[in-house]
Amino acid sequence: MDKVIRFGVSLPKDLLVRFDREIANKGYNNRSEAIRDLIREFLVRQEIDKDMEVVGTLTIVYDHHVRDISDNLTAIQHESYRYIHSNMHIHLDHDNCLEVIVLRGKYSTISKIADKIIGSRGVKHGKLTFTSTGKNLSGV
Repeated sequence: MDKVIRFGVSLPKDLLVRFDREIANKGYNNRSEAIRDLIREFLVRQEIDKDMEVVGTLTIVYDHHVRDISDNLTAIQHESYRYIHSNMHIHLDHDNCLEVIVLRGKYSTISKIADKIIGSRGVKHGKLTFTSTGKNLSGV
């Protein structure tokens, strides 16, 4: 484990009060844990800018009655099998399905795959969420 370094931060009181309220709502034990997560989030975004490897989840909702939607989504996923590691399919109701797809690769690659899937006829909504693979992040 890396050595822990303490440092001070100056903030306006109202900003700190709001921050404390939000981190308490999220279950943080202290400010340090929350600040570490904020710094990690910032570093993950920097990795994305450098087009490093990321892990992502693509969540889509689609109307399974749309002609050939299932075949089209399956075809896209088979074309991208090197980057798609898993998926989960849920029947939401008579008309709608939810699919969660786990992808891994360069952000530029997985975002193109996600765009192709989200842009498919019958997909009502889709969102790609991504994070670091953890290789370049400290465990502190």
